[in-house]
Amino acid sequence: MTPRELGHRWPAEWEPHAATWLSWPRPDGISFPDRYADVLPTLGELVRALTPHEPVHINVRTAEVERIARQTIGDLTNVHFHSIPSYEPWCRDHGPMFLKRGDETAIVDWRYNAWGGKYPPFDDDDAVPQRIAELLQLPVFQPGLVMEGGALDGNGAGLLLTTEACLLNPNRNPQLTRPQIEQALRDHLGVEQILWLGSGITGDDTDGHVDDITRFVGTDTVVTAVESDSQDENYWPLRDNLERLRAMPAIRRIVELPMPGRVTHAGQRLPASYANFYIANKVVLLPTYRHPRNDEAAREILQSLFPTRQVVPIDSTALIWGLGSFHCLTQQQPL
Repeated sequence: MTPRELGHRWPAEWEPHAATWLSWPRPDGISFPDRYADVLPTLGELVRALTPHEPVHINVRTAEVERIARQTIGDLTNVHFHSIPSYEPWCRDHGPMFLKRGDETAIVDWRYNAWGGKYPPFDDDDAVPQRIAELLQLPVFQPGLVMEGGALDGNGAGLLLTTEACLLNPNRNPQLTRPQIEQALRDHLGVEQILWLGSGITGDDTDGHVDDITRFVGTDTVVTAVESDSQDENYWPLRDNLERLRAMPAIRRIVELPMPGRVTHAGQRLPASYANFYIANKVVLLPTYRHPRNDEAAREILQSLFPTRQVVPIDSTALIWGLGSFHCLTQQQPL
């Protein structure tokens, strides 16, 4: 039987967490070429912002990676390390998706192919959900489809947002039609309605993950990234997504979130976005990019939407060189 038939659902990110999961990057990984040391302080801030509010579980590839992580974050009692190897740190995409049925927890283990086979090898990353399930002794559902957590955003009450650019890309599940993909999402996440946006932002190597552009912040409320500069490459794709949202009856409120402008390194446009925030117990972790106005504007917008949580801005300028930020790094385990 499918998770939906058994009564499981995928909780919203703002629902209570039992923990946050991370996969610590290795020094010889491909995510941060020539800048590994630069991202460590940001990762330390990320963990220290979470641990007062929920346990943090960190997957490490080797004892040396664990040593680096411990040195980076300091002596925190609410951190737990596990010998679960991955090649890269993007736990949102290679990690498990947790389901709930009452007090019971289960895991969906999608297949993972490094965003369409872009960065082999990825066998260890693909095995992370199974290894976490074994560690936690949780039941596992394996749909057999390639899917990444950053490609999906849910409201915990039957709605799911995604993009055509990612889920319909032939480098994921070329054998499946759009209706078949929709049915798989309904069957394994317990959702009712799939809401399709168009494409993602420039520099995003995931083919358009939704967690860089539009996020649920309530059962019928979203924040969506908009670009004010009509000459910017992101202006029209984000405008198209905004118009799609306006045409969706299930979305009652749309809050526009500014973009941080062009963020580049070594001549490469990076997928910097405030939408890649992470909602944890009592805090929201907001990536910032040293923009003179929009960093604070984004903080104020999210603070107004999460009045019972503290929005914590953390400079993500070095981290975005890996083409992801806080949401890409984290995976919530619901309580």
